[in-house]
Amino acid sequence: MFVLLLDQIQDPQNLGTLLRSAEAFGAHGVILPTARAASVTPAVVNASSGATEMLLIAQHNIAQAMDRLKEAGGWMVGLEDSEEAQPPEKLNLKGGIGLVIGSEGQGLRRLVREKCDLLMRLPMQGDIDSLNAAVAGSIALYLARQARTSK
Repeated sequence: MFVLLLDQIQDPQNLGTLLRSAEAFGAHGVILPTARAASVTPAVVNASSGATEMLLIAQHNIAQAMDRLKEAGGWMVGLEDSEEAQPPEKLNLKGGIGLVIGSEGQGLRRLVREKCDLLMRLPMQGDIDSLNAAVAGSIALYLARQARTSK
């Protein structure tokens, strides 16, 4: 199980990019929230370069979806730049995981963050201290794919 969960991504371009990356890096599906987030529209379909046609996409309460995925044996990995978050090389991303990406402005909501089993931060060395949600999420998807395909 390799699922992408998007916690209130607002921008249709970001949503399309994340869907495209999810499909490219082998995610089995994507879960979108039922409210306060971009949904699959013609602009998102266009930005995804057709990934919307190849992915399983569901809308559900994100916190409840995380509980269900945990019951199925998955670990929830939240992407966040915080003191508690660990670099990807310190995390086991090989088994069943749900990769959780927060909104562009606020990141992960409190309840969603609390439901994460692990927090991952992307190591950065430049002067800019943050990345766009779609870029950060795409990098995290790539890192998870690399971990899942390495021996």
